[in-house]
Amino acid sequence: MSHNHKQRSSFSGKLGFVLSAAGASVGLGNIWRFPYLAAKYGGGIFLLIYILLALTFGYTMIIAETSLGRMTGKSPVGAFHFFGKSISLSIGGWLNAIIPILIVPYYSVIGGWVIKYLVEYITGHGDLLAFDEYFTSFISDGISTEICFIIFALFTLLIIYAGVRNGIERVSRIMMPILVVLSVIIAVYSITRPGALAGVKYFLVPNVQNFSWMTVVAAMGQMFYSLSIAMGILITFGSYMKKDISIEDSTKNVEIFDTAIAIMAGLMIIPAVFAFSGGDPNTLKAGPSLMFITIPKVFESMGLGSAIGVLFFVLVLFAAITSSIALTESAVSTFEDELHWNRKKATVIVGIIMIVLGSLSSLGYGPLASVTIIGMQFLDFFDFLTNSVMMPIAAIAISLLISRVVGVDKIEEEVLHGESRFRRKKVFVIMIKYLCPIFAVIILISSVANAFGWISM
Repeated sequence: MSHNHKQRSSFSGKLGFVLSAAGASVGLGNIWRFPYLAAKYGGGIFLLIYILLALTFGYTMIIAETSLGRMTGKSPVGAFHFFGKSISLSIGGWLNAIIPILIVPYYSVIGGWVIKYLVEYITGHGDLLAFDEYFTSFISDGISTEICFIIFALFTLLIIYAGVRNGIERVSRIMMPILVVLSVIIAVYSITRPGALAGVKYFLVPNVQNFSWMTVVAAMGQMFYSLSIAMGILITFGSYMKKDISIEDSTKNVEIFDTAIAIMAGLMIIPAVFAFSGGDPNTLKAGPSLMFITIPKVFESMGLGSAIGVLFFVLVLFAAITSSIALTESAVSTFEDELHWNRKKATVIVGIIMIVLGSLSSLGYGPLASVTIIGMQFLDFFDFLTNSVMMPIAAIAISLLISRVVGVDKIEEEVLHGESRFRRKKVFVIMIKYLCPIFAVIILISSVANAFGWISM
């Protein structure tokens, strides 16, 4: 096999890869989606199922994607085409490649909201954020959301422009440790509020009575979202990974990091909100409203509002940036590999796509509020399309590629490069051949049915 003459960029070593991959997976999903879902679907029992899924399904998909990337030395499209140019392989590759291109614009819009909130806390206007109307009036403004979105997008693009080692790895090495420290400080602060222990107990102690089938589906969907599976990222990052680094160890580290941050986020948010609401789990409302409406109120009621507000939104901003650079890198890498563009050109073109698509989401609650697709604002539609439809299909494509085309032996060979044995081979084989595709189909059907109101989640 001759590798292309142009030297591919790479991570400096295991730590660089792990922190960058963990940075990719620790994002807004961990910080606002995880605590809300855990609260809604039974607390401790949700957490238990989530961890079990992460150690089986999540583990398998990370190994599969990273190995695929390292084996082929390509981003998603090239990795699929490595095994033939059939229609089905092209679809599988492009699907994995397009997902980040669709996610990063709306993700950057939310990143822009985070910047706005952080600035308000830093300038001492944190008390304004605790009003119900603040968030709604801000996102329907149009101009200020658009400015914040563009700042976030340009910051992301600058890091990508700097390259894999100077940009992504350097930023992840700084931001990820700070993120861990901040999450510990905020969690300790939150747990020690009066009345917070009931929230800790609800979140950490599994209660079988809270179990339902939807607990499993929600945990599965969140694990997908949280570990950056089926977004093309891990294939791309795998292609930057040196041969002597253990894939199994790195996977384990990324998973531990990601799950630990999700648990920390739960400990930051659930006890504080419990204490604030007098133990009512229903106050942990979905998505944006939790982070942009409930949390500022909770901070306001705590007394140390603005200091904790600054720390919290710095943490959220770092989490958002490390994920957006991973998503953007995957998109840029695809253009470099498939269209043979240089990094500058690829970054600029991806930047333009980001700003055009992102502006739809950014203006979707304001000037474009009347325009909806299947009854959703642009931001919600892009979120639904990528997370509920495209990602499960992409995961099915990866599972089939590995089990039918590449073969488990080839993956084992790749895993053994930095390792004496493939320790969890049995789990991997059963998951990739049977359970991963079945799980992905379940996520696909249930989330689409939920979006169209055929079932309620």
